[in-house]
Amino acid sequence: MKDLRAYFVALLVLLTFTLSSCEVIGDIFKAGMWTAVVLIVIVILIIMWLLRMIRGRGPRP
Repeated sequence: MKDLRAYFVALLVLLTFTLSSCEVIGDIFKAGMWTAVVLIVIVILIIMWLLRMIRGRGPRP
């Protein structure tokens, strides 16, 4: 477990020196935005599928 902590600390120090705080925050917001877009599209598709199933236009066996 100590080896894992040493690698984690080394990675954290490396990231601290290579990335500025603005870049890190910008990357976090970009990832959050794309995650939100994907989730919204999935929710809309599920709602459309449910409406089709309720109206009887869904796939039939």
